[in-house]
Amino acid sequence: MLIKTYGSAVYGVNAATITVEVNVGLGTGYFLVGLPDNAVKESQLRIDTAFKNTALEMPRKKVVINMAPADLKKEGSAYDLTIATALLAASDQIDGSEVGNYIIMGELSLDGSLMPIKGALPIAIQAKNEGFKGFILPAKNAKEAAIVKGIEVYGMQDIGEVVDFFNKTKRFEPAVADPRGDFEKSHSVFDVDFSDVQGQENIKRAMEIAAAGGHNIILIGPPGAGKTMLAKRLPTILPPMTLHEALETTKIHSVAGKLAENSSLVSNRPFRSPHHTVSDVALVGGGTVPQPGEISLAHNGVLFLDELPEFKRTVLEVLRQPLEERKINISRAKFSVDYPSSFMLVASMNPCPCGYYNHPEKDCVCAPGTVHKYLSRISGPLLDRIDIHIEVTPVSFEQLANRNSKSESSESVARRVVAAREIQKNRYVEWPGVYCNAQLQSNKIQDVCEIPKAGQVLLKTAMERLNLSARAYDRILKVARTIADLSASEKIQVEHLAEAIQYRSLDRENWAG
Repeated sequence: MLIKTYGSAVYGVNAATITVEVNVGLGTGYFLVGLPDNAVKESQLRIDTAFKNTALEMPRKKVVINMAPADLKKEGSAYDLTIATALLAASDQIDGSEVGNYIIMGELSLDGSLMPIKGALPIAIQAKNEGFKGFILPAKNAKEAAIVKGIEVYGMQDIGEVVDFFNKTKRFEPAVADPRGDFEKSHSVFDVDFSDVQGQENIKRAMEIAAAGGHNIILIGPPGAGKTMLAKRLPTILPPMTLHEALETTKIHSVAGKLAENSSLVSNRPFRSPHHTVSDVALVGGGTVPQPGEISLAHNGVLFLDELPEFKRTVLEVLRQPLEERKINISRAKFSVDYPSSFMLVASMNPCPCGYYNHPEKDCVCAPGTVHKYLSRISGPLLDRIDIHIEVTPVSFEQLANRNSKSESSESVARRVVAAREIQKNRYVEWPGVYCNAQLQSNKIQDVCEIPKAGQVLLKTAMERLNLSARAYDRILKVARTIADLSASEKIQVEHLAEAIQYRSLDRENWAG
């Protein structure tokens, strides 16, 4: 008897339907074809044992299983339930008339219970697009898949419930999710706040500008100056994610298996902080079975690289294209996948190996030329993509000890950031792919960054006297445009340019001596 059931394979952040054909006939033997990997081949033992432990019977005839399309490699253990359901239908242990109307996915435990799978959200989206009636999957993934409207999602605890479902011996209700309600309840809830930071008002101002324009920023300062503390609080002043952004981000985290059990949406902007020993594949994504990397997990959020010069040069160089194009393409011999990677880069670094170059009180003990060599670990093209360079100085004892002075809260700063982003949203409404000043292309900068004659003189003087590089020109204009937006100024004024110029520390040729 021939039975067809349907599963799904995830490639990139999208899914493709896999047809599982099971034929039970005369003879003996168990044959699994269609380019299954080892995890899929091992499903025979898991299914056989699960059947025995749940009073079901493995067919003792010739079983041929084909996974189509046969030229596409099938990976992972999530096909256990797809194959098991087809075997039960082919051996008349369940009613097989309805199995073809559902996408069926789940990993079987030896006791018959169902383990969670990766990529439930993109699979549910694809199932709806292809007109399937429903999606049967482990209960722990049900809330995630139920975000998709227009398809019935049934979360099952074990294979016994799947048998009851198709034999109609027990009634099951589809899982229900309220993505908008869940989103409204949990977004913009943080454990940290900008009011925790004593002093550092100029650094907070730079962070506010970075958040308002979506600019990448690098913090340079000695150990203990508060670089990491400030970076971790940046998401608290970013505009709240829209529902569309939340769905985009959730898809990526679903594919990577990073969603918490029984969760639906990623409602707060991600903050990813990989260690400096991270490999280039772990950072940008890839591997034998391509998976999203840290830059994609930080999509619509913040990627924080602490101690930037300590990262391997090859790792940092792979960031250049994603920073520019806001996506990463992973190519393999037979296919390629795209992962979105629109993130804000926040980097921090010591100014030298000992950490005390330019320190107001402590002397740098590095040998001559060491500071320049240390900074040269970061290539010019990468620095070119970081709009704001800011030096972080240590907080004095008086500021730390003065607990009566309360800093401005994240909520207060965020209101100004949101207002500035709204101005940019309206300005770029007819420019596809541009939502903030940092995304402006060079050929569009002159259209929105008109500066007065006095400003041109100031910019020319600054570039000559401070030895600013030519590549700093566009960055200064974009940052000045953001400062003007924060001031609700229609045009860039001289004071906006003056402030933007000071945020290019590392472009000064004499900065490291």
